[in-house]
Amino acid sequence: MISKGKVHLYGDHIDTDVIIPARVLNNPDPKNLAKHCMEDIDNEFATRVKIGDIIVAGINFGCGSSREHAPIAIKASGIQCVIAENFARIFYRNSINIGLPVLECKNAKEINNGDLLEIDYDNGIINNLTTMKKYQAMPFPEFMRNIISAGGLVNYAKQNMSH
Repeated sequence: MISKGKVHLYGDHIDTDVIIPARVLNNPDPKNLAKHCMEDIDNEFATRVKIGDIIVAGINFGCGSSREHAPIAIKASGIQCVIAENFARIFYRNSINIGLPVLECKNAKEINNGDLLEIDYDNGIINNLTTMKKYQAMPFPEFMRNIISAGGLVNYAKQNMSH
């Protein structure tokens, strides 16, 4: 699968409390979470993000609490993918479980806010159409691509229970 999107750039150690503040978790509806996504570090994110956009960050994205609400808020906001140098492991797994692609790319910090990226998910290739640079991310194994394509682990399990 290949898709394009505009970059929203963040730094290192973006924790789940910043991605979705605890004060809004009393209403876990994904639409509500999307309205508050990233608001503590970027109060215009929810109004600026477009469906298909991409978050790019540095190291340790998704650190902090293990709440699944963080990747749900990101996905519900319209973000198609998060690219970072590396991720907190529980955030990474929660993202895959809900069908949000997260790509590890050691050169993520070379990407700029507003750049247009083209992502080849099957091969882990990120083409920066703004700077004409190409990056190699870690491609997903087939079983993870299948989970993401199904929209998450629950949907994947439902689809495969009948086989």
